[in-house]
Amino acid sequence: QVQLVESGGGLVQPGGSLRLSCVASGIIFRFDTMGWYRQAPGKQRELVATDTSGIIINYADSVKGRFTIARDYAKNTVYLQMNNLKPEDTGVYYCNARGVETGAFWGQGTQVTVSA
Repeated sequence: QVQLVESGGGLVQPGGSLRLSCVASGIIFRFDTMGWYRQAPGKQRELVATDTSGIIINYADSVKGRFTIARDYAKNTVYLQMNNLKPEDTGVYYCNARGVETGAFWGQGTQVTVSA
């Protein structure tokens, strides 16, 4: 059974940093794409950043220059380094992993709150 487990969320002041991690288990294939989405209260889930085999990297315009996505293929893990956090970054952050051979999966989400 495939599981994606996120960690690293929390409460941080504006301008602070957090690093999210997502570990995939229960699968022997490598995902083509791993990434992060977020959902703020009352809003739809939106893309934050995705990495497709290290070749195609996408960021939401609102996080460009502040967030960095990285993958560790040996550990089947994806990270999201978030710097200069703003109150509008608050939300539940979800890990997503998908591929042609693997199908698509979501993590349970981790809360990020940016507040003074």
